[in-house]
Amino acid sequence: MTLHAPYDPSNVFAKIIRSELPAVKVFEDEAVLAFMDVFPQSDGHVLIISKTSTARTLLEVEPEVLSQLAAATQRVAKAVVQALGCDGVSIMQFNGEAGGQTVFHLHFHVIPRWADRPLTGHGQGGMADIDALKATAAKISAALA
Repeated sequence: MTLHAPYDPSNVFAKIIRSELPAVKVFEDEAVLAFMDVFPQSDGHVLIISKTSTARTLLEVEPEVLSQLAAATQRVAKAVVQALGCDGVSIMQFNGEAGGQTVFHLHFHVIPRWADRPLTGHGQGGMADIDALKATAAKISAALA
């Protein structure tokens, strides 16, 4: 997909927002949803999306939505570090197919990092165990409180 294609309301994140697909939620308010990545690159990999914008990329998002997403990403990253005791955290965001984007709904990745664990490629470790995702999400959610 190019950087300038129209928004596809049938993308997986739009379906999650409409509750047409399940998600293991970490945090949600009227504007933002944070949920566990089912193909994590590391234990505790969380995705943050806007529930109100149809921006596909950072290049087209409304400034007020970007502000909400940035604040939520920071909040979730702090909770991930507190809950999981990781050594670091990677914040990633991709734009366009050539930029590595696979779901064309603007989103941010919060990926916990440990000094002694290599980062896997997206999807390379296979689909995560849902019960394990729920347990990790509960820890991160508790740290948000």
